[in-house]
Amino acid sequence: MKYPLKKPFSLAVEEVVKLIQTNTVEGISHHEAEKRGRAYGPNSYKTQKQKSLWLILLLQFKSPIVYLLIVGAAVSLYFKDILETTAILAVILINALIGFFMEFQARSSMNALKKMDVILAKVIRGGKSRSIPSEQLVPGDLIPLEAGDIIPADGRLVAVNRLQCDESSLTGESLPSDKTIAALKADTVVGDQHNMVFKGTSVINGNGKMVITGIAANTQLGTITSLVESSADTSTPLDKKLNRLTRKLIWITLVMTAIFAVTGFIQGKALLTIIETSIALAVAAIPEGLPIVATIALSYGMLLMARRNAVVKNLSAVETLGSTGVILTDKTGTLTENKIHADTLAFPDETIKVQVEKNHLNFPDGAVKLSAENFDKLLLAGILCNDAVVETEDKSAKQALFSGDPVEVALIQMAIAAGLDTRALIKQYVRVAEVPFSSEIMMMGTLHQIPSGYFVAAKGSVENLLEKCTKLQSGALIKKLDSESRKAILLKSEKMAAGGLRVLAFAYRMGEGFDTHNYLNELVYIGMAGFLDPPRLDIKGAILSCRKAGIKVVMITGDHPQTALNIARKVGLIDEGDDAVITGKELPQTELLTKAWRQRILETAVFARASPKQKLEIADVFQKAGSIVAMTGDGVNDAPALKKADVGIAMGIRGTQVAKETASIILKDDSFTSIAQAVAHGREIFQNIQKFVVYLVSCNLSEIFIVTILGVAIPGATLLPLQILFLNMVTDIFPALALGLGTGDKTVMLRPPRAPEKNIITNKKWLIIALYSASITSAVVIAVVYCKEVLHSDDRICNNIAFITLTFAQLFHVFNMSSDGEGFINNEITRNKWVWIAMLICSGLTIMVFAVPGMRLVLGLSVLSFTLWAVATVASLLPLLVFQAVKAVQKMKSRRG
Repeated sequence: MKYPLKKPFSLAVEEVVKLIQTNTVEGISHHEAEKRGRAYGPNSYKTQKQKSLWLILLLQFKSPIVYLLIVGAAVSLYFKDILETTAILAVILINALIGFFMEFQARSSMNALKKMDVILAKVIRGGKSRSIPSEQLVPGDLIPLEAGDIIPADGRLVAVNRLQCDESSLTGESLPSDKTIAALKADTVVGDQHNMVFKGTSVINGNGKMVITGIAANTQLGTITSLVESSADTSTPLDKKLNRLTRKLIWITLVMTAIFAVTGFIQGKALLTIIETSIALAVAAIPEGLPIVATIALSYGMLLMARRNAVVKNLSAVETLGSTGVILTDKTGTLTENKIHADTLAFPDETIKVQVEKNHLNFPDGAVKLSAENFDKLLLAGILCNDAVVETEDKSAKQALFSGDPVEVALIQMAIAAGLDTRALIKQYVRVAEVPFSSEIMMMGTLHQIPSGYFVAAKGSVENLLEKCTKLQSGALIKKLDSESRKAILLKSEKMAAGGLRVLAFAYRMGEGFDTHNYLNELVYIGMAGFLDPPRLDIKGAILSCRKAGIKVVMITGDHPQTALNIARKVGLIDEGDDAVITGKELPQTELLTKAWRQRILETAVFARASPKQKLEIADVFQKAGSIVAMTGDGVNDAPALKKADVGIAMGIRGTQVAKETASIILKDDSFTSIAQAVAHGREIFQNIQKFVVYLVSCNLSEIFIVTILGVAIPGATLLPLQILFLNMVTDIFPALALGLGTGDKTVMLRPPRAPEKNIITNKKWLIIALYSASITSAVVIAVVYCKEVLHSDDRICNNIAFITLTFAQLFHVFNMSSDGEGFINNEITRNKWVWIAMLICSGLTIMVFAVPGMRLVLGLSVLSFTLWAVATVASLLPLLVFQAVKAVQKMKSRRG
């Protein structure tokens, strides 16, 4: 036996049967099946291994800032400062537990969304049919196929009877694939391999038999799964930015510590004093609150997105989506409904557009004027020459559930929407014979008994059906179908097909006295119907929102180029006259991509007939061009690109299991609109992250400057490590957290995406941070010097004044985070309820540490007089007043300008 077969679609049935050593009637024997099962293993693809709970927990500690905190804890432990060590370790643990809990919740949601895989499959072995677990199928097994079956493996068809399969999850093509058994050319792409069936797709009409030619990894599904596994996970943009920020802070700390140590040695200070102050500097430099605030802000965004029908599987994906510059999207089911509808009706005298909306038939171009009789006859022929089954029907609401060929379902839906009672007509026109559709005649015909004789209904390809027609219906008249009329009809059908429509022609014949065994002749041509998988109703606005936000939306589909272009124009993805499309056959392999080809890819918005591997390569081109790429999709064919992209977004309702396992975000409502909303929310989150990072870093830098300056000028007033840790964990973290939970700027979708290479803190922001830090430092130094020189306070009191002034200066500093152009009283910070709650909590905790003797003792604090409190409070307001005055002046200048 030869396995796996190379290109079985290019071989005749007899060759396939001979090479794989099977039989098209009896299949293989049970003994042979067991033998092959041992040789080739189970018929199951590897699902992506989920991280263990321990690994999820351990990964929460994977961050340079956490490493820095661990070093700080180790140094504190070395100097036997147990309280400080415990506090730092508590910070690390709290941050890890929050991240762990959110990712665990996301994994639970993911598990709830998973669909069951194929469990049982019908197989013929030794001439007998039985059901066995699909994992036990082997190459050479003979599988009978019927409507409703899920294909359990890849196979070569050996017998078909009107067999149609839904392969949209694999190829991206929404229309069903009509199956044949004839051999095909060796270069036929998967979407056109009509003599093959593929694991994971489904039979929607007819019946047939297949011989298994591929199981497990040797299926199209297995190939795609291996592509997914070969795509390496990459760090998110936010992770990279936070890591770069942490490294900068480490260098700042080292420089400031070195400056202080050298100065201390020159001044002849004690080694213990220099070491203690150096520890204080290290503690001051580490933004202990940063990992916690970042984690909680992203977790909060994760929860908000869950309420908006999006399950986020990892925290950083929330913000990464906000950085997106390119969205690569599938067509079928993502931009379209994945339901076939009639789009255009073309009669000899007029062509009209139709829409079925809320079970009503609408004519956007006006009512049928010249072809009312044609319209009625087309609806009747569409009802009668039809094998779709109406499963349930609510007559009052005119709603029904159907099964069968999607095009035939669309015909029934159009008739119901037009007000026809389809069941009554089917009973009235009793079917007595039929000519089933086949690839040889490319049409279907049915014969019906009526009181006046017989009625023939026919539909099929335009060219083939016209050959059976001798007359033409033109309104109320029936006239001869001449050569000119034939040419006009064929030309119109070609234009409709070029517009991406699937075109069917309709004809009829009625009367008595004709051969009921050969009735598909002398037909009367009625007209044509063009069918389309229509765009989702909400999609155009969502794409427009993305385009306004500077996000390039790119369609990558396995469907036909004209169909893809048609949908792209309808949803506003490209302009009406744009016909630029790249097909999978045109696209060179990655290693052959020239600079010109890469540029062409970057400028193209529609890719058709693309394979899963090509989707992966297209994503790679955009990423290498510097874009943050989000990929949306629902099919097996989308999975590799979902993993390759910076953010993979899978559809939760119709998405395949492999797509949902691979993606980092899953949409529960399958709506592209939810993606646009999520992008806006991700941008708001980044703005919040940027604000609290600026806030935290400016607070921490001011602590470094204060420790350094006081350590040199007034060593006794220098802040203690535990005091700094209190500030970082209490008076820094709550305001920063409030900033992280803010609503953000509502104009975020009117600006282009930020450049991915930009850090969280740009050079301009670093300058602003330096000014913020200098103003806070100045306020503290002024307060300490005033108490030392004017009030003649001792070093301990001066230390306490530095602590209080810095505490409240940092609390008031949160109001400096308002956007430029906003008012002092009414802005996004003052409207944020969390900011006021944070102010109350921090003020209360600060007063509490002075009021409780034990806490006072631990932090080295004393009971202070009202005068000292007043000095510290007034000094702490100086940074806020200075910067608000500067903002007011800038606002006045901009208005004048």
